[in-house]
Amino acid sequence: MMSRNRLRVVSAMVCMIIALAVTAGCGQASVKEDGSGSNGSGASAGALSNGAAAGAVQTEEKGTMIYEAANGKIEVPKQPKRVLVLGDSYYGYLLALGIQPIGVTEHVKSNPYFAGYVNVPDLGDGKSTEKVLELQPDLIIVFQSDDGSIDQLSKIAPTVAIAYGKLPLREQLLEFGKLTGREKQAADWIAKWDQKIKDAEPKVKAAVGDQTVSILQPYAKGIYAFGHNYGRGGEILYGEFKLKAPSPIQKDAIDNGKGWASLSLEVLPEYAGDFIFTSPWSGDQGDPDAVYGSTIWKNLPAVKNNRVFELNKDAAYFNDPVSMEKHLDFIVQKLTGSR
Repeated sequence: MMSRNRLRVVSAMVCMIIALAVTAGCGQASVKEDGSGSNGSGASAGALSNGAAAGAVQTEEKGTMIYEAANGKIEVPKQPKRVLVLGDSYYGYLLALGIQPIGVTEHVKSNPYFAGYVNVPDLGDGKSTEKVLELQPDLIIVFQSDDGSIDQLSKIAPTVAIAYGKLPLREQLLEFGKLTGREKQAADWIAKWDQKIKDAEPKVKAAVGDQTVSILQPYAKGIYAFGHNYGRGGEILYGEFKLKAPSPIQKDAIDNGKGWASLSLEVLPEYAGDFIFTSPWSGDQGDPDAVYGSTIWKNLPAVKNNRVFELNKDAAYFNDPVSMEKHLDFIVQKLTGSR
């Protein structure tokens, strides 16, 4: 028979085991399947804290961040490796940051200022999601758009929409630097650009003085006059050098922030500056000779004084850092007569 002492020990052990089982069972019963406590108050502060910390670690491990774009807050890679730019105006921003986009649209390919940078797959008009999918991007950059393409592209990779012309050159480059983890490269480019402007401005101001400058492009239905934020060198002429525009251009294309105005041939003399930068419009099949061959054009003071300078029509549209460097060289050369 079991001794009395041994029986007491065994009984004590059984009681301990039962107590532990009951305690564990009670602990399990207090947590519902939805994660809330038995009092309906949800997880404890400690559990939430631990969960948040776990999420932060997971995001850090993924190497992503939240970027606030025109289409909302988008989770993007901190150091994207395969960037696709479908907003063609932004292609040169990536080049200035030392990033070679993995594909190119036909419009970008036509810009002679990008020669040597477009030896990548041609995406045509950039609307084929199948072609985009084949390139396996980890970041896609587009214009702000309501045509539904952003939703489709977002299924392939994080897609960031940028509103055209909302930010001036420097601020936009800094934003792209933040988006791609290239803030230093952006700051370095801006420092060099500031120095170029500083070196050129006195020469340009001496050559032009208080005279006016306009940017004019004939198109099928008339003439476009461009302002300070729509390419064609306007950012440099009116923004960097702060040269004077004819008063109608100042009112209709600059002061209102629009960036352009449409006019008829009959009122052209009011919009024509003492210096004119021009080229045929590349967006339609209009006949530029309807303007350039007219008596009104030929009698403009700038034409008579040989102060009309022809922009490259394929490059004029672009106002990214790479193109702007080329625009700057051309503008300074033409206005100062330097070679």
